[in-house]
Amino acid sequence: MINLLDFNKTELIHFCEKMEEKSYRARQLLRWIHQFGKTEFADMSDLAKVFRQKLSECAVIHPPEIVSDHTASDGTRKWLLSTGTGNAVEMVFIPEPNRGTLCVSSQVGCALACSFCSTGRQGFNRNLNVAEIIGQLWLANRLLAADTQDVLSHVAPAQAGNQEARRPVTNVVMMGMGEPLANFENLVTALDLMLDDDAYGLSRRRVTVSTSGLVPALDRLRERCPVALAVSLHAPNDALRDVLVPINKKYPIRDLLAACERYLPAAPRDFITFEYVMLNGVNDSVALARELVQLVRNIPCKLNLIPFNAFAGSGYERSTVETISNFRDVLMQAGIITTIRKTRGDNIAAACGQLAGQVKDKTRRTSACGSNQAVVTG
Repeated sequence: MINLLDFNKTELIHFCEKMEEKSYRARQLLRWIHQFGKTEFADMSDLAKVFRQKLSECAVIHPPEIVSDHTASDGTRKWLLSTGTGNAVEMVFIPEPNRGTLCVSSQVGCALACSFCSTGRQGFNRNLNVAEIIGQLWLANRLLAADTQDVLSHVAPAQAGNQEARRPVTNVVMMGMGEPLANFENLVTALDLMLDDDAYGLSRRRVTVSTSGLVPALDRLRERCPVALAVSLHAPNDALRDVLVPINKKYPIRDLLAACERYLPAAPRDFITFEYVMLNGVNDSVALARELVQLVRNIPCKLNLIPFNAFAGSGYERSTVETISNFRDVLMQAGIITTIRKTRGDNIAAACGQLAGQVKDKTRRTSACGSNQAVVTG
């Protein structure tokens, strides 16, 4: 059976044409599937009965299955989703006063092995398909919308009458398990759906792709589907970044920053966000802050400092509040917009860098899994 969650609008048009249906049927299907969250073709009342019958014989709408569902004391909610054969990924919803952000996974595990990341320690199994990526957004909207009052409690009063504000998920960040750009084709198809007005209708500014620095794929994203960009930098020089983010050995900082500069003209925002995890005694000194200033001062950017979220066996500790503040002050005094990320969901292991899921087969760290793999780490 064909899972229609795998198709963007163009692919759904081709699917309908093969079934000898008009192309506008694809737009109807998109709305029923993604805007109304329907899984039964019988419920799609504006489709011809004959077409609904044909669909029921060859297609399904099948999102990932939920293994567990936990809510933290701060309202952050984390789901564990089955991807088959004992593997699972995690997605996280972060409610805030004026938006609801969904952190979406793109791979089962991760091949890039960043030393401070729990997901990287899990090894790598495979890429998620489109249905498994967009299915996270499909599930979150459906589950969260079940309690309208809870949804509206996270919306600013001035926005309460706005239809977009009433959607549980207003922002998507591809910052869950995996390196999104290593699953390029499936990622872009899912992004198409997120942006499509007949599906989720999110603006490019509200969808962020995070990358550890896959330069060729970053250039392809600029050409195919430029959305907001966050780059996991974490060090101001190659010697330190080689240790923290091993892909740096293949695509060093100079090449990465050049790719960022190429990306900016197409980006929906006029800046790049650089993520910088704060590791006690490793990358958090004032001297390194000054080096970071020199590195990025000519690139329109925002620095997001992330207090390290500990996990068993990490070997790292979080920088002190004073150290993080001193690091931020150096950047701010140089005119660089800098924020300190608020830790959310850490009591249910849903904070940044803590997502681990369940990865049974961890043997594929250095092998390409499918034709969408953009890079093989070495």
